Amino acid sequence: MITTRSLGVLFSVVLFISFECLSQKEIEVSIDERVEALLLKMTLKEKIGQMNQYNGFWNVTGPTPKEGNAKEKYDDLAKGLVGSMLNVRGAKEVRAVQEVAVNQSRLGIPLIIGFDLIHGYKTISPIPLAESASWDMGAIKKSARLGAMEASAAGINWTFAPMVDVSRDARWGRVMEGAGEDPFLGSRIAEARVKGFQGDDLKENNTVAACAKHFAAYGFVESGRDYNTADIGENTLHNIVLPPFKAAVDAGVKTFMNSFNELNGIPATADAYLQRDILKGDWSFDGFVVSDWGSIKEMIDHGYAKNSYHAGELALNGGSDMDMESYIYVNQIESLLDAGKVQVEQIDDAVRRILRVKFELGLFDDPFLYCDEEREQKVTGSKEIREGVLDMAKKSIVLLKNDNNILPLKKEGLKIALIGPLADDKNSPLGNWRIAAENNTAVSVLEGMNQYSGNSITHAQGVRLVNKIPAFHEEVDINTTDRCGFKAAKKAAKKADVVVMVLGEYGFQSGEGRSRTKLDLPGFQQELLEEIAKINSNIVLVLMNGRPLVLNWANENIPAIVEAWHLGTESGNAIAQVLYGDYNPSGKLPMSFPRSVGQMPLYYNYKNTGRPGAEGRDAGSVFWSHFGDEKNTPLYPFGYGLSYTNFEYSQIEMSSKELNFNSSITVSVNVKNTGKVKGKEVVQMYVKDHFGSVTRPVRELKGFELIELAPGESRKVSFTINPELLKFYSARKKWEAEPGQFSVFIGTNSATKNSASFSLK
Repeated sequence: MITTRSLGVLFSVVLFISFECLSQKEIEVSIDERVEALLLKMTLKEKIGQMNQYNGFWNVTGPTPKEGNAKEKYDDLAKGLVGSMLNVRGAKEVRAVQEVAVNQSRLGIPLIIGFDLIHGYKTISPIPLAESASWDMGAIKKSARLGAMEASAAGINWTFAPMVDVSRDARWGRVMEGAGEDPFLGSRIAEARVKGFQGDDLKENNTVAACAKHFAAYGFVESGRDYNTADIGENTLHNIVLPPFKAAVDAGVKTFMNSFNELNGIPATADAYLQRDILKGDWSFDGFVVSDWGSIKEMIDHGYAKNSYHAGELALNGGSDMDMESYIYVNQIESLLDAGKVQVEQIDDAVRRILRVKFELGLFDDPFLYCDEEREQKVTGSKEIREGVLDMAKKSIVLLKNDNNILPLKKEGLKIALIGPLADDKNSPLGNWRIAAENNTAVSVLEGMNQYSGNSITHAQGVRLVNKIPAFHEEVDINTTDRCGFKAAKKAAKKADVVVMVLGEYGFQSGEGRSRTKLDLPGFQQELLEEIAKINSNIVLVLMNGRPLVLNWANENIPAIVEAWHLGTESGNAIAQVLYGDYNPSGKLPMSFPRSVGQMPLYYNYKNTGRPGAEGRDAGSVFWSHFGDEKNTPLYPFGYGLSYTNFEYSQIEMSSKELNFNSSITVSVNVKNTGKVKGKEVVQMYVKDHFGSVTRPVRELKGFELIELAPGESRKVSFTINPELLKFYSARKKWEAEPGQFSVFIGTNSATKNSASFSLK
């Protein structure tokens, strides 16, 4: 006899077997069904609440707020009128806010906890621009993975990264946060970072949802001044700005953040063309879009929204799903709906997107998945993470100059003067975005070099740093009034066999809000460098900075220059290992280094113009595109970087010189290590499309491969060229390859002359 109980058991078994057999697509449908079921239960206020994000507003492990704005926010949290919080960190703290949202609200919808996990959480990796100099996608992915492990152990499940803005202007402080000037390299790095943050399964408790930002054209702000207007054409938007964002979508990124800037007269926060037509339409993005901090409200200052009510209308209609710290959605959307200014379908779409990501993170199955204090203690600062950030730091260093093989340094018998305000600094190497890190926790260069005991090191600052460690929001500069340290620095240099000078930017001199009109060494550092060079010319200049700098004097007068960026927690160890030759530098520049700030914006993939050069013109003619007081070319081009060994490239071999729309060709070079030590080389391929329906750049990066060769070893490196690789956004407003003549360049940087030709028919 079949009882009701046995039927229930049978049904459960069948259901279990059915779920075991579900395809990934069917599992996604299951999440959609759960989202729709929850959506049907929600009131309008609860839906709007999911679109509302608050910054941390009280000591969550302390008493409940009793009055004021914090009390109002707490009540919203308890009523289910908050979908997300940011800057709440630590497993214990996150559990406390999650318990309010889950246990006190009517439907118990969990929060998604956001944080600026830009280059590490508490253990800091190199700044993203530095990591990009590695051109090592595996290392970059692993770096994001390690950051996700540490942050997720502290309760965080959503990062506002990666920043995938292409930028050609080193005056903009946020170049430190991106991948540089090239859309192809930027796209590869966007993919690596998204996959590193999100892992293979978002429901694992050591993953975080990624956020591609800032959509779009934030890196093109005029004069490099942060938050400024961006005004670019459709061609630049599609061919340069958008490809890394599209790569992030293709990599499965779960969220987008719009940008502070306006683009062609419309603030990005309300740009329906970007957010609804392209992102959610053409690209079929199914995650959600969050505003940047207060950017919905800032549309009033832009002169685009009349008031908060109008700003809410513009933002929701424009495609912004979640309001970060404007308080506009939670206060205005209900009235806007009553007035017919927005549609309930738009609200439902936004909430549906937000809930879906929460389901994918596993938060509905276990709201406290990320709240394990024991795991937090075990993971934070673990050996695995420290070793990982050290490896990433070494791979990020770029050797810019090494005359007479002054590097690597001998490990014994040298008297070394270690000079500069950053030589013993343990704070600047952490860079800008290190909110969870403790001050002064980086390994300094002095500490790193002292790990090698065979040489005698004398340290002198020369120029002192600022008197205090600034807050994240404060202006900062290296001392500009006190030369009292010059005397001791000169004395040390006079007695030294080699001088190692560590100069550059303080950690907070680049980053958000840190635009500069000058790109030289701040403060008295240039003067110190020149004074020391008069006494001892045997100098190794180690640079710590978050952007390209103008280094003309150093390039002409200093024999060795090492670009060491802001490398994070293990900075000093990484730099010392490179200086002493235990790691052969292999980094390549992701941004061109200028000769003058007047060249900004500067980039390798420029257009020729109608008057590209002086050739064929009268001697002394000024009527061509140039500066009267400086060369057009960068000091160090995109893709540039030296090694302690040398690499020799053969001429390009081609499988065919003709390509059609149904075929591909292979282009190859042989690369040989002609030096005496093992080394890595980034073999770079660029393509020039000679004629198009719109003008095309002089060359574009279309492939690269990182190889390692022993002394005397050769390797054949091949790239495939097909019509897909040659596509661009054409005059017909679509991505397509056009028939015509092409040149291919393969070499060690973007200025290589090693070329061959082919045609597409």
